[in-house]
Parts: sequence; C-alpha cells; structure tokens
Amino acid sequence: MRILHFLVIGMLVFAAAYVYRIKMESTARTERVLRLNAEIREQRDAIASLRAEWARLDAPLRLQGLAERHLPLKPINATQYDSLKNLPERPPNFTRPGARDPIGAMIDTIEAAADPDAATGSVQPPAPDAEQATGDQQ
Repeated sequence: MRILHFLVIGMLVFAAAYVYRIKMESTARTERVLRLNAEIREQRDAIASLRAEWARLDAPLRLQGLAERHLPLKPINATQYDSLKNLPERPPNFTRPGARDPIGAMIDTIEAAADPDAATGSVQPPAPDAEQATGDQQ
C-alpha cells in the first residue's frame, strides 16, 4: 500500500511540475506578444510621423517657393532658337523604298487580333448549313 501512496505522490509532483512548466511557457509567450505589440505600435507611430513629414516636404507651395529661390529660371523668349546645323542627323531608314510601313503592319495585326468576330482556333466556326438546319427545325 505504501508503494501505491509513493506512486500517487510522485504522479502528483510530476503533474504539478508539468502544470508549472506550462504556466511559465504561457507567461513567457504572453510577454513576447506584448513586446511585439509595443514594437508594432512604435513602428506605426514612426510611419505616421514620416508620412506627416513627407506631406509637409511635398507641399506644392513649399516646392514652388524653393524652385523660385534656388533655380535660376527665366521666361522663354520667342526669339530663342538654334540654327539648323546644330540639329542631330536624321536616323537611317531601314525599310526599302516602296515597302509597307512596318509599324502600320503591326497595328493592323493587333486590330485583326482584337476583332471580336475572328475565330480563335479553339472553337470551330459553325457551318452555314448547320445554322439553317437548326433554324428550319424550330
């Protein structure tokens, strides 16, 4: 009988130690969650202050004042022009004379592909005889 009592007491001590360990783990995890929530709150506050500072720095009136103060811009005169000799050379023409415009051909291809009446190839267009046969039956 004494052995049974010792076994029961041992089981109770083991159960108490196990419950205590679970409680300590849960307390540690709760503290970690609280720390993470505090860090999240700090990061959100930092983001909010950075957004407010960005809005202040990006204000159109402030930017206009800075541009007027620091950029030496002057109004454009109608007489400001450059001579033709300073223009860059015309790029070479890679198409043969009389050949079709390659960009126009691309546009035509795109328009043909976007045609809603065009068959995609996955479904065969109905035969004209089949349409008439179904129309005659009704």
